[in-house]
Amino acid sequence: MLDSAMAALASLADPSLLIMLLIGTVAGLIMGLIPGLGGTGAVAILLPITFGMEPPQALALLIGALAVVHTSDTVSAVLLGAPGSASASVTMLDGYSMAKKGQAARALTLAFLSSMAGGIIGAVGLTLAIPLARPLVLSFASPELFMLTVLGVSLAAVLSRGNIIKGVSAGLLGLILGMVGTSPTTAEERFTFGSLFLGDGLSLVAVALGIFGLAEIASRASQRRGEKQTISLGGGWGQGIREWLSHWTQVIRGALIGIWAGVLPGVGATAGTWMAYGQAVATAKDKRQFGKGDPRGIVGPESANNSVEAGDLIPTLLFGIPGGVPSAMLLGMLLTYGIQPGPSIITEHLDLMYLIVWSFAIASILGALLCFLSVKQLAKLTKVPFAVLAAGLVAIMLLGSFQEGGQLGDLWIMIILGVFGWLLKSTGFPRAPFLIGFVLAIPLERYYFLTDSLYEGFDWMARPGVLVFLAILILPMIWALIKFIRARRHTNLDDGHRDEQPEDDEAPLKNSTWSLAASGIFFVAFAAAFLSSASFSPEARLVPQLVSTGGLIFSGILLFMEIRRRLRGRTPHADHTLAEKADGSLGKQPVKAGWTLDAKFALKTFLWMTGFLALTAAFGYLIAVTIFIPAFLLIVARARLKVAIIYTGVLYIVLLALPSLLPIDLPQGWLNTLV
Repeated sequence: MLDSAMAALASLADPSLLIMLLIGTVAGLIMGLIPGLGGTGAVAILLPITFGMEPPQALALLIGALAVVHTSDTVSAVLLGAPGSASASVTMLDGYSMAKKGQAARALTLAFLSSMAGGIIGAVGLTLAIPLARPLVLSFASPELFMLTVLGVSLAAVLSRGNIIKGVSAGLLGLILGMVGTSPTTAEERFTFGSLFLGDGLSLVAVALGIFGLAEIASRASQRRGEKQTISLGGGWGQGIREWLSHWTQVIRGALIGIWAGVLPGVGATAGTWMAYGQAVATAKDKRQFGKGDPRGIVGPESANNSVEAGDLIPTLLFGIPGGVPSAMLLGMLLTYGIQPGPSIITEHLDLMYLIVWSFAIASILGALLCFLSVKQLAKLTKVPFAVLAAGLVAIMLLGSFQEGGQLGDLWIMIILGVFGWLLKSTGFPRAPFLIGFVLAIPLERYYFLTDSLYEGFDWMARPGVLVFLAILILPMIWALIKFIRARRHTNLDDGHRDEQPEDDEAPLKNSTWSLAASGIFFVAFAAAFLSSASFSPEARLVPQLVSTGGLIFSGILLFMEIRRRLRGRTPHADHTLAEKADGSLGKQPVKAGWTLDAKFALKTFLWMTGFLALTAAFGYLIAVTIFIPAFLLIVARARLKVAIIYTGVLYIVLLALPSLLPIDLPQGWLNTLV
């Protein structure tokens, strides 16, 4: 193993690898500054560019971005009080307070150094996990791998932020969507409705970019103004370094919490940073300064959010179970290259494992250094209105999705899933279980039938590994049930604390007509899947029908709750109060208006995207860009004419030169085929 580690380090002397690592690091820093993109957006945008590269170069590019995306998202959190990602909102509490006192440099020093340390400790954790988990992973057979896939989807759904029933429903629908295409056991086409295009299944890039990328753009494109109020950097670089050294235990504790949060599927960086902040507050003797500029409120969370990404890679690479959305996309990339995570990656591609470790550690150091050197310039980027960035991001994402299969059909799928992703996000459905379910659908089915063919009946369930995974699967559910029962018992006694829950900014249409529509869509989709699968052969329909049956149960409960809430909303006030007392959370949440300004703007944005795609299909990508970009900038972003002309010109030249620099094809329209 040491030989493989040294060989991987030596391979980084290759200039092409170093250049890709540098490009990935810079791209990750820039994307970390743009609200809503984060690690998911960084990997989603860069992933299509990797097609055609060798696996080491592709991994260096993606890992470089992933390692530093949480380093730069601190800049806007500290200087503007507007975090670049949800996980940086924890840093904002003490970082922005410190900046308002004229000590922004002190806060940024603490954050950058902690991020660097978190990345390095995360890389060390990944390194240690390889020899420790190696004998365990190599002992796994198909029953354990099947249980791991079930565990991955279930934990992602149960541990995701928000409603567990919504999480499970989203995970099950992701599984159904992942089964579109050819059955892995019978080579029979499922859910294709006779379409050759759907015969190979849906593109992972199109699904990921639609559910996360376009949905994020649609929900934020209404932001036409950048942040104007900025705080000067001020002094305190030296003080920040001294304080960071004095709080080294908080750094290590935060990083360890981050690794643990990353290993658990669906927990993610946001929950990891809040856990690190919580332990810092809980273990502090003097808690009075937290939220007012306490350095302990910065070092722990910042250390955690970088190590989460390394922790995500442990189950992804060693077991083939992605811990989060970026690692799910990374898993998809490895499968595209024919690299199977799990036991085979340890025996056949150990050098790639160590290349990831080295790349993560080097990028973490490089990212912190670049942040120190360019913090003033990075801060200026946060002033750019998101609507202006959205125009270019739409063009890049659609081009990226086209690279995997070279079909315009993938782009239409992407926009449809973008609308669905926006609906999920706005109504409080966690999207991570959906994507993890989509990625694990085929492995789950394949390992199940392999297990079924090798063992008599349910003998495989008596294997020790399977029993351990069953316990891990069931215990969180029992714990969630206990919490639910306890919450109902204390509803009448503890109403005050419930009122203190913050408004869910990420789900503005929760408890509105839109959430009723979303529950209805889930129910109809599972019903359609169940009925459609009746025509399949017994082997091909077994898993789809099991999954859709589960989906019908959970989405049926959701639909019942939504309808019940509306019926209660129509009752007189006195009766409504009685209902609240009887039911607790259901009755307490008011039904919101459905057709909000944000919803209107999001749907208009999707219409713009559809128009862009129609132009691409008719006239080709370059002509579509020259029409869509200036029109979007002038009408939607309300940018100046000069900005629109320069923006379009630069983007056009870059796109024109791109095919000669990278293995990228531009979509050709109907008009080009005639010429």
